[in-house]
Amino acid sequence: MEIREINNKEIWEGFLSEGKEKTFLNSWNWGEFQQALGNKLWRLGIYDNDLIGVAIITKVSAKRGTFLFLSHGPNLKAGIDKKEVLQSLLAYLNTVAEKENASFLRVSSLWEYNEENRNIFKDLNFRDAPIHINPDLTWKLNISLPEEQLLAGMRKTTRYLIKQAQKNPEVEIVQSRDLKDVAEFNKIYQTTVSRHNFTPFPLSYLEKEFKAFDAENQISIFLGKYKGEIISSAMVIFWQGNGFYHQGASSQKYPKIPVSYLLQWEAIKEAKNRGCLTYNFWGIAPIIKDKKIKVRDTKHPWAGLTLFKTGFGGYEEEYIKTQDFVFSNKYWLNWAVEKIRNYKRGF
Repeated sequence: MEIREINNKEIWEGFLSEGKEKTFLNSWNWGEFQQALGNKLWRLGIYDNDLIGVAIITKVSAKRGTFLFLSHGPNLKAGIDKKEVLQSLLAYLNTVAEKENASFLRVSSLWEYNEENRNIFKDLNFRDAPIHINPDLTWKLNISLPEEQLLAGMRKTTRYLIKQAQKNPEVEIVQSRDLKDVAEFNKIYQTTVSRHNFTPFPLSYLEKEFKAFDAENQISIFLGKYKGEIISSAMVIFWQGNGFYHQGASSQKYPKIPVSYLLQWEAIKEAKNRGCLTYNFWGIAPIIKDKKIKVRDTKHPWAGLTLFKTGFGGYEEEYIKTQDFVFSNKYWLNWAVEKIRNYKRGF
């Protein structure tokens, strides 16, 4: 196998268009966004005569250390030997790590959580990361069905709240592609931080993300208003037949007004209008695996958000936990800092 950089957008997007797994974190525009943030990245092609896989590697620099991040990859053709691909990537990235003074490689893959895939990472001396950057468990909805069937597949309460919001003349959902509305989203977003216990992105980050995908009409901002006041908002990305609920925010000022439910339904309908077949709600709280029956972790910081997302119907997908490959002993300082941080956040 040979690893070399790809600098042609058509080759990159064309390869991904043929794959089963879809994630905007592999898209060309996500790479453009990372570069707009000032991050160094490598768009790597994996070749075995023909192109058989791709991977975006980002250099992440923080006070606790520098590392390389492989997000939602590698993305491979069906039937490819995953272990051999990872071995080739490690050999290539070991040289990159030396040049960039990176102490480890972090891999957040979309490979199914099963024994075979776990053993691939274990055999190559990866270890479970102390934190995740992207969710290991996500919730998806097949939106190829007619709207009536989608509504019928929802939790009864969710369907009722959507209809209540539709009947309320003081509730309005606005879809926008105006950059200034990123600031409106951010106002609500900042109030969500303490409630769901996560580290917020700054406004400049959100604006750069919006610009990267707006250039090709791949993103929209949804603003949910009650009596003219914005109390709910979302940034949704549309890429290669999938809608992604990537950024969301809501206010608790009017807890009995179900604006967020109608906003999410309007986002799903927009994804359908764009020809999307799947709507990805992003991360949800995990199942407690040591129980005799499947029980969702109600103490998890995302428990309330999970109840909201799963109410729209759909199914979960679980991926291999985020993995780290250690290049140098500098890794352990990063490990300790992240371990403590994760504990304080309740994960």
